[in-house]
Amino acid sequence: MSPPALLLNERTALFLDFDGTLAELAPRPDAVAVAHGLVPLLQRLHGRLDGALALITGRAQPDIDPLLAPLTLPGAFEHGGVRRTRHGLLTMHDLPDLAPVLAAARALAARHPGLLVEHKRTAVALHYRLAPEMAAQCVRTLSEAVGNTPGLQLLPGKAVIEVKQAGVDKGAAIAAFMAEPPFVGRQPVFVGDDTTDEAGFDTVQRLGGAGIKVGPGDSLARYRLPDTTAVQQWLRDFALRSDHP
Repeated sequence: MSPPALLLNERTALFLDFDGTLAELAPRPDAVAVAHGLVPLLQRLHGRLDGALALITGRAQPDIDPLLAPLTLPGAFEHGGVRRTRHGLLTMHDLPDLAPVLAAARALAARHPGLLVEHKRTAVALHYRLAPEMAAQCVRTLSEAVGNTPGLQLLPGKAVIEVKQAGVDKGAAIAAFMAEPPFVGRQPVFVGDDTTDEAGFDTVQRLGGAGIKVGPGDSLARYRLPDTTAVQQWLRDFALRSDHP
């Protein structure tokens, strides 16, 4: 079911995933392109919501900021492992011991062209979009590494397997924002496209808000939009409605 237009209003706390939600997925993370007009649209939404707009993404903060420059939004990066408040303060969870996982991922990638290892501050991602036949092997390799390292969790996504600190997820990051101004007291809405977003959908709906799933697939989300174009149009409709009440 499509989200109603009035679900997004001046009392909303809006949380947005990035890849597959605001921007089309690409074969490599560094090949993602931002659509013309997205940055001004986010800037306008940030103003309309009195600052209650945050990114909730698996991306690392240094990778996201150049894509949205000069805009700097509050955000949870690396699935909540790193969080930036509305004042620009960065907080980070205790760093897990990622060395065994990183070594295992790099060894596998060295033997199989098409695999890409992404070492973040609090997580390791092994991308196999360019080598989809390696999906099962990627899961096995990282599962073994995680089994030998307490406190880590395997997180499957779209053509990627990530390892992060257990207990850190997008839902917990959204809950932290909802306890702070300007998000506190508002109705939370989270838009995302992947299995990694399900914790966020669960959190916003337990807090009386709504999740919006982008694209196909089973989901806890109450509403659905077909693709990134539809997401941007839904956001733009609110921006225009605000301009012309």
